[in-house]
Formats: sequence, structure tokens, C-alpha cells
Amino acid sequence: MSPASTPTALLVHGAFADAASWAGVVAELQSHGVPVVAPPNPLRGLASDAAYVASVAAQIDGPVVLVGHSYGGAVITVAGTAENVVGLVYVAAYVLEEGESLGELQGRFPDSPLGGSLTQTTYPVEGAEPAVEVSIVPEAFPSVFAADVPEDVTRVLAVAQRPLAAASFTEPAGAAAWRTKPSWALVAGADRAINPEVERFGAQRAGATVVEVEGASHAVAVSQPKTVADLILDAIRATG
Repeated sequence: MSPASTPTALLVHGAFADAASWAGVVAELQSHGVPVVAPPNPLRGLASDAAYVASVAAQIDGPVVLVGHSYGGAVITVAGTAENVVGLVYVAAYVLEEGESLGELQGRFPDSPLGGSLTQTTYPVEGAEPAVEVSIVPEAFPSVFAADVPEDVTRVLAVAQRPLAAASFTEPAGAAAWRTKPSWALVAGADRAINPEVERFGAQRAGATVVEVEGASHAVAVSQPKTVADLILDAIRATG
């Protein structure tokens, strides 16, 4: 594969994280000569977040493989309709159907411990009442989000997490890019933020090539960056 034809990996983080959560994955991909972009996901609503990510993708010269972690999976499902997106990689992620919301997909399966570990705050909205956003209670963050990450690291991640607009849970997906683009998915076998059954169901419904990582927490990109990067490399090679 020539460098000119190598797709760019565009890494989209999910809720309760930021782009730095991809640091180990970025280093692995760069060591293989893969161009990488890891933008901030606004976390303000599915349609608006997807529009932002699609805009980032559209301004990249050449093909793009979108990679979404957690809620970022829902975002790339919608944003992946951008013309130069050639593949989708889901990492411990939601894989929505068109017209489906996060809440509807989750509602098919038993709840994870995440729901009982969230706290609500508000943020200002110009010309409207303040809106609600949710984050993970810091003391619950290690066990719920990152049980296989060293405790000193999780203490930092817990206070650096970025909250998600609560309305994102009920907003339906405007598109399902996996219907026209090939997809890959990593299921985190010990995920306590998203029930692994939710990840398996969405990935299988999308016809994704699935890798399951036994014992992996929701923060698998932090704890096992090489494993995550290897799946992305598979997608890069298949679409390049």
C-alpha cells in the first residue's frame, strides 16, 4: 500500500473521555505510517456531533476510516455517510440503526452499572433554559469505566472526563453508514459501562468483522492500545 493511498484514521472519542484517551492507539498507528486525526467530540447531541465529525472527515484529503469509541460509535454511524469515508471501526461502542436512539438500543438488554453511577449538572444554552449533562461520579469511574487501567491513571481520567448532553440518549440516529460501508468492531468482554451484549448485538446487526477482547474494560483503548490499533490496521489495509 502506498502512503498516498493509505486511509487516514479519524478517531472519535465517546462520553466521559477526551481525545487523549486515544494516545496509545495514535502512537501505534503512527509507528505503522498511518495518518491519524483525533478531534474533540463536542458531546452536545448526536446530530450536531455527527455533523462536526463529518465536516472534519470531508476536509481530509483522501479516504478516511472512522473509528468510534462508546458514544463515538453512534456518532460515526451517522457521520460515516461522508463521501470519503471508506470504513467504520467500533471500539466498545454503540452501533445504532437509522432512527434508533442510544436509549432504545440499551433498552433491549439488562442495564450496566453505568446508569447508577451518573451525576447530573447543567450547562448554558443561548436563548434557552440550561440543558442537562451527565458525567460519572469520580469514585465510581475506576470500576465502571476503566477497571483494567492502573488506579493512578484512572484518578486522572475521572477528573478529566467530559460530560455528555443528556438529550443524546433519546436522539435518533439520522443514518446508519454501516449499511453501505464495511465495518469492524471490538467487543470489550468485561465492559461495565456498556453491556457487552449491546456491543455484540449492534456489531452483528451491522455485519461487522468482530473481535472480542476477554477481560477488557470500557477503556480498552487505554489499557490495550495495540489490540485496538491492530483492528484499525485491519480496516486500513482492507480499504486502502
